[in-house]
Amino acid sequence: MEGLLFSEIGWRAQGGYPLLSLLQLFPLLAAGLMLLLRNLPRLALIGLLLAAGELLLAVSLYLQHDHASTALQFSEQLPLLGPFAYHAGVDGVSILFILLSALLVLLASIYGLVRGLGPAWRFLAVMFAVEAALMSLFVSLNLLWFVLLSALQLGLVGYLLWRWGTSPDKEMALARFYQFMAIGVLMLLAATLLLGWNHAHASGGSWSFDLLELSRVPVEPALGSLIFFLLFYGLALRTPLFPLHGWLPLVAEHGNIAVAPTLLLGLKVGIYGMLRFLFPLLPKAVEQWHYHVVAFAVVGIFYAASLAMMQHNLRRLLAFAVVSHTGLIVIGLFTLHRLAFQGAVLLSVTFGLAIAALMFMTGMVYRRTRTTSLRKLGGLFDTIPFIGVTFLVAGLTIVGMPGTPGFDAVHLVLEASIHRFGGLLSIAAALGNVAAAGFLLWAFQRAFLAPRTEGLPPLRVEPTSSAERLVAGLVLLVLLGAGFWSEPWLELIEQPLAALSRLYPGGEP
Repeated sequence: MEGLLFSEIGWRAQGGYPLLSLLQLFPLLAAGLMLLLRNLPRLALIGLLLAAGELLLAVSLYLQHDHASTALQFSEQLPLLGPFAYHAGVDGVSILFILLSALLVLLASIYGLVRGLGPAWRFLAVMFAVEAALMSLFVSLNLLWFVLLSALQLGLVGYLLWRWGTSPDKEMALARFYQFMAIGVLMLLAATLLLGWNHAHASGGSWSFDLLELSRVPVEPALGSLIFFLLFYGLALRTPLFPLHGWLPLVAEHGNIAVAPTLLLGLKVGIYGMLRFLFPLLPKAVEQWHYHVVAFAVVGIFYAASLAMMQHNLRRLLAFAVVSHTGLIVIGLFTLHRLAFQGAVLLSVTFGLAIAALMFMTGMVYRRTRTTSLRKLGGLFDTIPFIGVTFLVAGLTIVGMPGTPGFDAVHLVLEASIHRFGGLLSIAAALGNVAAAGFLLWAFQRAFLAPRTEGLPPLRVEPTSSAERLVAGLVLLVLLGAGFWSEPWLELIEQPLAALSRLYPGGEP
């Protein structure tokens, strides 16, 4: 397996400098600068320039990557304390998530400063710290480091929820968030220790959590099933997948409106963790249980869609939209087919962009109206049409309308699911997507087009500011650009996902 999936190309042969280390250290240095220069008059502008600099580093990584290779590239290693050794490397899937992370952190930083989430130095320092943790997550080839960095990143996002929450009930939402996330991290840690113990048992006492070394050691079926469920549920909790989504509606309604949800939901760390560790290390267990996972995902699509239809709070409606759409991504992954892997990854990235746009637009509506209750909204398109158009395009992206990046992704998932499961399940998944279109379009119509309910005082809504138009315009540009120009992203992920699909019978047509 290791020769198939995890051959490496050293960074010295490609770059001449440790680009992955720079991607991780640059945000940390930026966070330090924010703390050091906290009283500087133009600190916010400096912070945004630094966030743009990190995005340029991510683009540089993309440009230097060899798309035709299945190898893990730009490899970096540093021996530390035995199994804690630093080992980093990337393939096309990693790079796609790195690009998305850098872009969303830049957009969230602009949005946060526009919303007045101050003081600016503190907000930007936390954002850069989150970005450093995310970059480390997406380049790490050590499962133990991945788990520890996940805990750090979730702790920082929890601070964002607490520090800049907008509801008097945010303490309750934060407690529920930490309860769920702590359980998820503990499950990941237990699975990691079991894999390390299995490696030690097979190799005569040498513990390791390195992906390449773990991939060389077989796992007994009974132990493999236990590790599978620990890893899968630990990652599914933060994705979140039905029925492990209980924290999300509370956090969406009572936590920070846009910034923290964007970092939690726009970046599908759980989906990435499955692709990077679960599927390569436990192929037999994945194949044994994938029908059960797909069944839960299909139920989750309709369950969350039906609950979304009942919501009158825009934030809770978007939370259930997340759960419903996540079911489609998981169906793609557990179809165990090359095309479905590609579609699921594209859906994850597309979803990240679209949910970020929906959250940002919802935050802009809340800033003007001080409510996200659909019963108290209406007629907003007359005064803030650009925000309305962006909300609409993002919603259509989630449901996979032609011209959006979600179209190709949904098509790949459904085509592969027909190949693997037949027409019935694929029709069910497609109908779930239609239901998602229904409740998202209803939310747009109710908030932006429908007249306000009689008896409510008129809203005095200020026009869209230049900074808000910048955020909305950038999101629109990326969504539509990726929709009409999806070939580079498919080319980027094709080789590593084709190699992964060969582990599963029927995965390669």
